[in-house]
Amino acid sequence: MRTTPAHNRFCVFVFSCVFLVVTVPDLAAQERQQGRALTLSEALQLAEKKSEIVGIARAELARAEGDRRRARSAYFPQLSGSASYQRAIRSQFSALESGSDTSSTPAPTCDRFVPRPGLPIDQRLDSLESAVECASAEDPFASFRNLPFGRENTYRFGLSFSQTLFSGGQVGGQAQTAGAVVRSAALGLTSARAQLLLDVTGAYFDATLADRLLMIAEATLEQADTTLSQTQLARQVGNLSEFDLLRARVTRDNQRPVVIQRRADRDLAYYRLKQLLDFPLDRPLLLTTELGDTVLIDSTRIASVVETLGDTATAARAPVRQAVEAVTAQRGLVRVARGQRFPQVALTSEYAQLAFPDKVSPFGSDFVSDWSVSLGLRFPIFTGGRIGGDVAVARANQTQAELRLQQAREFAEVDARNSATQLEAAQAGWQASAGTVEQAARAYQIAELRYREGISTQTELLDSRVQLQQAQAGRARAARDLQVARMRIALLPALPLALPSGASTASAQTTSQAGASTTPTYQPPTPSPATGAEGSVQTGATGP
Repeated sequence: MRTTPAHNRFCVFVFSCVFLVVTVPDLAAQERQQGRALTLSEALQLAEKKSEIVGIARAELARAEGDRRRARSAYFPQLSGSASYQRAIRSQFSALESGSDTSSTPAPTCDRFVPRPGLPIDQRLDSLESAVECASAEDPFASFRNLPFGRENTYRFGLSFSQTLFSGGQVGGQAQTAGAVVRSAALGLTSARAQLLLDVTGAYFDATLADRLLMIAEATLEQADTTLSQTQLARQVGNLSEFDLLRARVTRDNQRPVVIQRRADRDLAYYRLKQLLDFPLDRPLLLTTELGDTVLIDSTRIASVVETLGDTATAARAPVRQAVEAVTAQRGLVRVARGQRFPQVALTSEYAQLAFPDKVSPFGSDFVSDWSVSLGLRFPIFTGGRIGGDVAVARANQTQAELRLQQAREFAEVDARNSATQLEAAQAGWQASAGTVEQAARAYQIAELRYREGISTQTELLDSRVQLQQAQAGRARAARDLQVARMRIALLPALPLALPSGASTASAQTTSQAGASTTPTYQPPTPSPATGAEGSVQTGATGP
């Protein structure tokens, strides 16, 4: 059978599709069984993309920017358009139509009477009688039909303009507060990202440490099994007593609960890491970054969050800067509250095009203009103490924000020293554990050889095994502590404050949104006449 190139290409395509259908599910199943390989750098990247906390912080920043745009809008003129249609069902001016609805004959149109002295007397009398007769038949209220009163159809297209000329500092105070809230929200987003990186780093190395401790516990259990086998063999040939055999079996059995506990700790550590990464809890992971890798992980990603790595200065801490912005916001709200005592001046203008067609459609109608300009002045005369209360509340909030700023500076200084102390301790522990594991392993090998040759006791072998297990676990913990301490120092300028025990929750609110005050938000003044306890002076000019 002879084949063509097109037939060959079709066969290759079919074979490729079958191969993909067969092999891709197998590869996916193999990946699910073996676990996904994950480095710390990849974990940090995935966590930042899927973190709900970071997403909430971004939403807070977006909301703060929207509030700032809304506050700044009072600086600019406000222009709005309107369009309306009105249908009159029954009007009090219907009586002026003089029964035009019942008559189908239109009223006659009379020409203006012009006297002509040169005509004969009879023609002049005829023209005068005709003019009088036409005038008596004409509707005397016909001219009212061109007025807007009682018209069935009314169209109105208008433009409204307003500009605040003076607000007593209220607009500036609102803009100052909104700007401080935006800067505080940006710092909050930075803090959320930094805390997430630290949490993921800690969870990653906690899971790696749990893996290492489980391996140590399983290796210790295996060593206990080997010792038990050797003891049973020696007991059978009569070289050891029953006491040695029972002791070896008890040592092996005591190690089994340790392995179970280490496995449970490992599972919990992985659950915590998967929760931060938004991974399915039943999906296995394979962590590839070693505990002994003491190089700072992904410095470029950390640099995108922190401008100056490891800066322990109090003024550089994000919570302190947020507290400063909170003070700025409260000062702006004090300006807003005090500005209520001053007059508010606004310029407004209304322009409209009106039409009163006989039919529903406005097309072909004659539109008339209506334009007015007004300058409004509004000032409070008596408010019953409301403005004084607003000023007192704003000043109290400012005092509270200033005290929280001082408290944040004190906490930041203590937190920086605690972080530096933890890093020094972690470095000292890492250096102290260097070489201990190799020495403990060598000691255990010698003790195991001595016990196998019968020149040592089981107590000596057990002590050597415990020392080896402690050395391995201490080395792993020292590596984990060093990694987390270095990451914390690198992210320290952007991290939230670690409050000491017994600190009140209110003192930790420096990272909250500044401007959450009971002071009412400012509304641009309107030129309409005041009601209640506020006086109004208004001058205006209107045009046709």
